[in-house]
Formats: sequence, C-alpha cells, structure tokens
Amino acid sequence: MKTKEKEFDTVKTFREIKEKISMDLIGKSAQQIKDYLRANSLKLQAN
Repeated sequence: MKTKEKEFDTVKTFREIKEKISMDLIGKSAQQIKDYLRANSLKLQAN
C-alpha cells in the first residue's frame, strides 16, 4: 500500500513548539514565566 507524504505534520510541529517554549523558560521565575506567556499569547491573539 502506498502512503501519501504529509504536507504538514501536526504532532512534529507541536512538539517543536513545546520544546522551544521549554528551552525559553528554563531557569525563569514564576513571574518571568507569567510575563513570557502573557507576551507570547498576545502575539497569537493578534493573528
């Protein structure tokens, strides 16, 4: 059976996003994490 190549892999993309966020938040305080999430969620809402 021949399978079609995926144009967009949701699982892979989501994993990459989670890893980036995790790396960005290493060593941050609770307040810094809140600020990071607030700033980045505004970017997502603007689109």
